[in-house]
Amino acid sequence: MLSPELPYVAWILVAVFVALIAVLAVRASRKSGKEYRQFKRYRSTVRRQKMFRKWLRESFLVFGGLSVGILVLVWQFVPLLLAEVNSFEWVVFLRARFVDAGALAWVIVLVVAVVFLVLPIVLLFFVSNEEGEDLPSIGDIQAMLPRNRAEVRLGALLSLNAGLVEELLFRLAVPALLYGAFGSAIFALVTSALLFGGLHAYQGVTGILGTTLIGALLLVLYVATGSILVPIVVHALIDLRSFVAIPLIVLRVGSKSGR
Repeated sequence: MLSPELPYVAWILVAVFVALIAVLAVRASRKSGKEYRQFKRYRSTVRRQKMFRKWLRESFLVFGGLSVGILVLVWQFVPLLLAEVNSFEWVVFLRARFVDAGALAWVIVLVVAVVFLVLPIVLLFFVSNEEGEDLPSIGDIQAMLPRNRAEVRLGALLSLNAGLVEELLFRLAVPALLYGAFGSAIFALVTSALLFGGLHAYQGVTGILGTTLIGALLLVLYVATGSILVPIVVHALIDLRSFVAIPLIVLRVGSKSGR
């Protein structure tokens, strides 16, 4: 664990950040290049499930491993980053309004969650076909939507895994790393959101923009609550909506075994 008082600690963390960028760039180029284009041509569920499992293993090992490794180095910078963020006027204002609203605040949160997570499913139910080819989406993700029960189970695992390891990396570890390297909370938060969006380059420009916005919202949840558990749960729910609820409710794939 690196101490903020360690000489040249910023330069050490800059080197770690450069190495992280290299790893993420290689992964993004592989998935947005040959791998995802090949996956979109698959018609066999056996081959699709094999790729889903490959992505699940790689995501858990790469993102999970990077999260643990970076957090071991920069854990002492996490409270320093949050302390600076907590001094921002907009954070103080939002927390004060939330406390003042009392029970009404939680009602508003529940309504927003229903609108964001449930309403899209209801709307998509009336505009989609069974193959999902006409399913409106932000980014090129139609090919990834599960097509049978077996793929839905893998979609659930991918969603839960993404909620955990991606939030630990991009909302907790990377901002602390950038804060320790460059000393700016704003730079750390903005750059981590941009990295999260860039990692979804395989979804196209709209996918990058959409995931960057979602990443920014998850980041706001983290700094506003001070708890990484909140964005982990919200991220998992967003992905479960796309890769479990929509296939089961909208595309009605539950009747297909996937054998």
